[in-house]
Amino acid sequence: MEDFSKYTRKDFVKLYDKVLDELIKISSEITRSNFNNEVEACSIISAKTGECSENCKYCSQSKHNHAQIECHPLLDVNTVKKAAQSAKDNGAKCFGIVTSGRVPTGKDFETILEMVKAVKTIEDLKCCASLGLLFDEQFKRLKEAGCDKYNHNINTSEKHYEFICSTHKFSDRINTVKKAIKFGIQPCTGVIIGMGETREDRVDMALTLANLGVKSIPVNFLNPIKGTPLENYEDKINEEEILKTICIFRIILPDAKLRYAGGRTTRLNKDNQKKGILAGINCIMVGNYLTTIGSTAVDDKKMLKEINMEFAHS
Repeated sequence: MEDFSKYTRKDFVKLYDKVLDELIKISSEITRSNFNNEVEACSIISAKTGECSENCKYCSQSKHNHAQIECHPLLDVNTVKKAAQSAKDNGAKCFGIVTSGRVPTGKDFETILEMVKAVKTIEDLKCCASLGLLFDEQFKRLKEAGCDKYNHNINTSEKHYEFICSTHKFSDRINTVKKAIKFGIQPCTGVIIGMGETREDRVDMALTLANLGVKSIPVNFLNPIKGTPLENYEDKINEEEILKTICIFRIILPDAKLRYAGGRTTRLNKDNQKKGILAGINCIMVGNYLTTIGSTAVDDKKMLKEINMEFAHS
């Protein structure tokens, strides 16, 4: 196997010139040398939807955009616990509590802490939270409540970030990930592919995650939503380019869990979803996403069986 440890940024970008099947062969070998033949399942719930103060151009929940979605305030603890139990019953090993907005405060944050504690009463189910730009004291209390992981994506490269959002900076996201690590919470930090970024941007995303030491990486693909500034970005990236990007992420991040997240059912056909798994994806988000429809656990189990793989057992 080729030694990629001495590769430069320019070398990684040149990998895109390789034939797709050759890249998949390389990345698949790396995956198999670091992981077994199982795929981990995870699931999320949108515990609070819409009315977000941030102006991220891809997001249907931003109040700056005009997407037609059903908004709701923070759910109650029992509803979230039932959803977590259902996720566990469907094979999920981790359950994420996601809220819209820059940062939860006051009673909302207290309720979220109770949600985390409730999820942690479910045997063998890890709890993840995605709550925005938390403060140090909030991370401390989240850890004390039992939170295992914190999802906070970098979304794109530092260079491309100002095109995507202006209400906060790329450095705010990096600092939030570092805070999670500081308080002993594993970061689950990923990207969104297909927002007009270059190949160099995608390599920069992977290198940023490698430098942060992130081992859990959701790989989202832009699902252009009507009413957002990126609603016409359907053709910004094709399926072959997506698969090559998965391969290169695996090469740069050999021992990280790469997670199929939002957009994979709309941007990749079933055959290419399978190729992505062979190329390096070893975790799948099952069920629906925040404001869009995903795939059922039954459908995903069937897909995995077709390539002689299965969901990881608890």
